[in-house]
Amino acid sequence: MLAAMPDSAPSPLSAGGPARRGSGDACPGTLRLHRADDGALARVRVPGGVLSADRADALLAAAERFGDGELHLTSRGNVQLRGLDEACGGALAELLTAAGLLPSAAHERARNIVASPLAGLDGTPPVSGWLSGLDALVCGSPAAVFLSGRFLFALDDGRGDVDALGADVTLIAAGDSCLLRIGAEDEVFRIPGGEGPRAALLAAEIFLRAARDSGAWRVKDLPDDVRAGLRTDVRAELLRTVGAAAGPAVHRPRPRTATPPAPGAHGSPSAISVDVPLGRLTSSQWRLLTGTARRYGDELRLTPWRGIVVPGPFGRPEDAAAALDPLAAAGLITAPDSPWTGVGACIGHPGCAKSLSDVRAEAGAAVGPVGRLPVYWSGCERRCGHPHGEWIDVVATPDGHRVSHVRGERRDPTRTVRDDPAALAAAVASARARSL
Repeated sequence: MLAAMPDSAPSPLSAGGPARRGSGDACPGTLRLHRADDGALARVRVPGGVLSADRADALLAAAERFGDGELHLTSRGNVQLRGLDEACGGALAELLTAAGLLPSAAHERARNIVASPLAGLDGTPPVSGWLSGLDALVCGSPAAVFLSGRFLFALDDGRGDVDALGADVTLIAAGDSCLLRIGAEDEVFRIPGGEGPRAALLAAEIFLRAARDSGAWRVKDLPDDVRAGLRTDVRAELLRTVGAAAGPAVHRPRPRTATPPAPGAHGSPSAISVDVPLGRLTSSQWRLLTGTARRYGDELRLTPWRGIVVPGPFGRPEDAAAALDPLAAAGLITAPDSPWTGVGACIGHPGCAKSLSDVRAEAGAAVGPVGRLPVYWSGCERRCGHPHGEWIDVVATPDGHRVSHVRGERRDPTRTVRDDPAALAAAVASARARSL
């Protein structure tokens, strides 16, 4: 078995010390609330997006008792509670701890793990063993306390969906083995599948050592020479601990674009999937989803695309359709032809003081025909929660809304639309309809 690395010195940024970026890691959590214009905000980490119905009930209870009663899904499959009283922190932590949602106060912001939401449901291998193993190892690692709230693990069942999300450490299922990717490197390490969680933690702990002088939050923030050294150190440690079982490096470029689960039924059907308009769920929608989960298997899987998968089995296709009908009536996206498919936005004004516009209302006003590309509306240049890969980027600026086509690191020529909602909607629809 892989041995855990010895305790590591904290990353300067993670510990709040001096660093090149000029500020500490202010990523919100459950114990570190973020002050927003609509009240305090808590981000509850949900590793792999997996929730039991009881834990989903606890999240709703927290939202209704302390916040605005709504639940907001994030681009990492986590849940945000908004409109909180800043004095609620202790009571909120007590409620979430009792529900099993806060297993380690010291590690709560380090539990950033995304997983393929359909893993094990449509013919691909499950990643549940990796998920529970990695979460336990992270929570048991003294060094992992110092991981930034932005550092991300991904567990991919081999289809490439979460491998495309730009995680810092990614495990990819490959038969009885798994592939370990560090950052965006095209070369991955092949190791026995059972060693995956320990190898992932090892890589994260070696990253902390590498980040000690640079103050990097994430692998991509490391200087080029340090990032190359990180890869060499991980390889050396794998050879030391796994030995001959660690295979040679494999060339496997990271997928350019992620493909989220389409709304509707999947498998035999063994699951149903819904998307959530702008990631915002009312209490009645959440209760309906939780009730559906209890009826068919007691689990919900929150996706990094602000959707929810409910595992079955559902028996016949008509049974899956019957389960989807009330969700559609409640305003959730249950079919790929919904005009809301692929539409996302940050919280915008008035929830965020930095936002220059109410981008959620503008996104709703501009909803039109289903586009080939997703579109994401941002109230400022920070683009909080934006997708990865290829999308249409709409950003509010002092000069109007800037519309551009993003493909990885490449951004096509932009168009700025000022004070004309109809022209803005037309520009977005035209951009979304483009082909490669």
